[in-house]
Amino acid sequence: MRSGWSKGELARQVNRRARQLGANHISTDTSRVRRWLDGENPREPIPRILSDLFSERFGCVVSVEDLGLRTARQAPSATGVDLPWTGPQTVALLSEFSRSDLMLARRGFLGTSLALSAGPTLIEPMQRWLVPSPPAPHEDTDSLPTSRARGRLSRPELELLESTTVMFRQWDAQCGGGLRRKAVVGQLHEVTDLLQEPQPEATGKKLFKVAAELAELAGWMSYDVGLQPTAQKYFVLALHAAKEAGDRPLGSYVLSSMSRQMIHLGRPEDALELIHLAQYGSRDCASPRTQSMLYAMEARAYANMGQPGRCKRAVRMAEDIFADADDWDEPDPDWIRFFSEAELYGENSHSFRDLAYVAGRSPTYASLAEPLMQRAVDLFAKDTEHQRSYALNLIGMATVHLLRQEPAQSAALAAQAMKAAKRVRSERVNTRIRKTVDTAVRDFGDLTEVVDLTDRLAVELPETAEAV
Repeated sequence: MRSGWSKGELARQVNRRARQLGANHISTDTSRVRRWLDGENPREPIPRILSDLFSERFGCVVSVEDLGLRTARQAPSATGVDLPWTGPQTVALLSEFSRSDLMLARRGFLGTSLALSAGPTLIEPMQRWLVPSPPAPHEDTDSLPTSRARGRLSRPELELLESTTVMFRQWDAQCGGGLRRKAVVGQLHEVTDLLQEPQPEATGKKLFKVAAELAELAGWMSYDVGLQPTAQKYFVLALHAAKEAGDRPLGSYVLSSMSRQMIHLGRPEDALELIHLAQYGSRDCASPRTQSMLYAMEARAYANMGQPGRCKRAVRMAEDIFADADDWDEPDPDWIRFFSEAELYGENSHSFRDLAYVAGRSPTYASLAEPLMQRAVDLFAKDTEHQRSYALNLIGMATVHLLRQEPAQSAALAAQAMKAAKRVRSERVNTRIRKTVDTAVRDFGDLTEVVDLTDRLAVELPETAEAV
């Protein structure tokens, strides 16, 4: 073979990579490799493993088709999550997808061309985040023209891109995902144009970091306005970009966003797998604030799986580690600064609230949720920069009062949440308000406060929201 590997060595490489990906059922030997060479088509994930191995070996992309193989179920690169973990293809896919989104992002148009991935179809490709990337081919910049060797991006321009990303994140927290989503996607597309130009290695890594943050934010905004397949695609691309940037804490943050989406979609087992992957990949480099956030999300997953013991342990870990956040030697990156004391209380209270529902509307877990949720509401009420979080925690508090058989208090909080919701463009907030009101109507439909609430909902939050 041109790779220099014998059949036995290739078999060992495949088995080693399979174990790294958690595919422990794969056990390849020389006779199996010989059958591949004779034309037998191996089952997934072996074609993808071979593609990765030879891409790393040769320092360039070697596709499954280049190897003369075909996958059992091919997923188009524009719609799937199982993408090549290489810098050039990450850039190409980011450019292609953001361009399509800008052109076709009317509700239901781009989204219907995508399908959500879940279970092993999602988790197994994400595990490749932990597989070391092949070394980039060396380029002798001394032999290139000066303009090509230096690239065209100056330090002030790069700093402006970074500060613009911070501004977009602030707008999202204040106004919701529906107001500036296309602006973020447009900025991401511009960054991919820069990544396709020759840049010094350090500049390239910083650009990949900016691209990862923008793709994550585009995914988060898409999730917020209800474009779930689009959101997942951006999250996957953001994780690829974070890997190219060599930023494992940022990658763990992207995985936490994917985990939150899976909880929202009723897939807590997938959410837990993603969080554990995030924790494992960043355990030696993430700040206490980031680790605390990951434990809080782990608690949410366990709560929705109906595992109170593990949920409570994760809640305690989140609280204990957060206590060290202010003593961290280095400043936290902007993307994790949202995780404040208020967010910690909010996440942990939602874990107990979720446990209450899973346990059949348990008053015990509702009583654990109430003081934490009240603290979160009080803190967010003073925070003008995180209005969506304020609205979400008001809704959470309303659901806690429903669990405690206190419909009048719940209706009052839901009315406050409607008022806050009108200041943000978030279909996620609107949907949660509608679900809370529906629950109140089902359980306490004759109560005057609940009747008034339904009338107010029809006037103030009609179901006409449109993603942009």
